[in-house]
Amino acid sequence: MENNRQAAALVAKKKLTADFFKKGVFVAILSGICYGLYSAFMTLGMTRGIWADWYGPNTAALSAFVITYLLGTLGSAVNDACSALWALLIAGAKGKLGDFFRCFKSKPGMIMVLAALAGGPVSSAAYVVGLQMAGSIVIPISALCPAIGAILGRLLYKQKLNRRMILGILICVLSSFMIGSTSLGGDAPAGRLPGICIAFVAALGWGIEGCVAGYGTALIDYEIGITIRQCTSSLANLLVLIPLFGLLAGDIGLAPSLSAAAFTSGPAMVCFVISGFFSLYAYSLWYKGNSMCGTALGMACNGAYSFWGPFFCWILLGVICGIDGWSLPPIAWAAAVLMICGILMIAVNPLDLFKKKEG
Repeated sequence: MENNRQAAALVAKKKLTADFFKKGVFVAILSGICYGLYSAFMTLGMTRGIWADWYGPNTAALSAFVITYLLGTLGSAVNDACSALWALLIAGAKGKLGDFFRCFKSKPGMIMVLAALAGGPVSSAAYVVGLQMAGSIVIPISALCPAIGAILGRLLYKQKLNRRMILGILICVLSSFMIGSTSLGGDAPAGRLPGICIAFVAALGWGIEGCVAGYGTALIDYEIGITIRQCTSSLANLLVLIPLFGLLAGDIGLAPSLSAAAFTSGPAMVCFVISGFFSLYAYSLWYKGNSMCGTALGMACNGAYSFWGPFFCWILLGVICGIDGWSLPPIAWAAAVLMICGILMIAVNPLDLFKKKEG
């Protein structure tokens, strides 16, 4: 009788573990979808209001450095600030603001701060600089972050990583390269090699963020964790990175004036408020998914953003707003199917499916 009870308890435990794992996979996939939506609305916002002047008729009034570095970082900062406000409002509505301030001073809170700095201003700046120096080839290179996160998860937390999972990760990375290759062309300047090296810094930062933040989310409420992340990232961008780029541009007063204009541009801010909402859930679900199904699978599922981003940009900017240049080539659709196969290979052993059919 006792053996039967133990066997039943073991079966129940395995079922709960499997259900928890499957839910984590769904959450991680949903995070990639939210990332695509946030990217689309942020991109749309940077075509509206004052942004249309900066990138349009008045572009001659700004240097190439300002357009490439400062404006790109400013767009990310405005989005993160809106996302931080969403996070604080939701935390306040759920009565979690007290937990937010308490966690901020705790060890898990500091872990989330470090993850935010690695994946927020550091990776974002490296991505922008790499894009300027090497062109669009940095897009697929940045998609190496799932592989980096999986390796770090194995080294730091001893998370399971067998040959089948490694193959699945490589398939996902290959899919991202296929999607990114659609934007390759003769747009890369002479500093291609240094730019590629800097792009690897972006991939490393996002890999560290996914790995470390997944661990931090396992220790504290993921909604508190993402509030810490978004507040840290937005403040670091607004108070450190943007003033630094303004100083490098040779005009210390340029950053405050551009920031004020960006935050008071009504047509653009409508889009940024929406992008900030989806950004909040893109990162919070990413963290939660990583903590539930492991860094390797969580980041592979989230890495599907390399398809969801262009897809929702095509829907929102191309189809709905009628802006040219946002159509998806056939290789992007093929890569999406290949990525699904890679994710499935990480999640389940294909041989197990045949064994169940035989049984």
